[in-house]
Amino acid sequence: MTTTHDRPAIAATDDPARAVEVFYDGACPLCRAEIGAYRKMRGGDAIGWRDVAAGEAPPEIGREAALARFHARAADGRLVSGFRAFLAVWRANPRLAPAARILSTPPLPHVGEAAYRLFLAIRPLWRR
Repeated sequence: MTTTHDRPAIAATDDPARAVEVFYDGACPLCRAEIGAYRKMRGGDAIGWRDVAAGEAPPEIGREAALARFHARAADGRLVSGFRAFLAVWRANPRLAPAARILSTPPLPHVGEAAYRLFLAIRPLWRR
């Protein structure tokens, strides 16, 4: 698979909601561990993994906003964050994609986002 502008190329038949680029907080041990697991999964090599703590923030939102929430760029070019970003990552993995499609059905994304916001409240405990 070739890349353009350091982003993996996608085939026309690919899921437009799957992640092609992920922006994560590499200074967060929990985040690093989770991203490490995703990178090793099937489909992980088709994603551009960007460590925001190392200066790789999406240009449209900047470093501070990117560190505040998990972000992914979907194959259709949209930047999604929070629970929807996790869904995009899961959609890139053949084993997780069916669950991601189910969890994308309303009202489940709202429930997932609420759980993600709770996690954000306790995440600073892992940054020590």
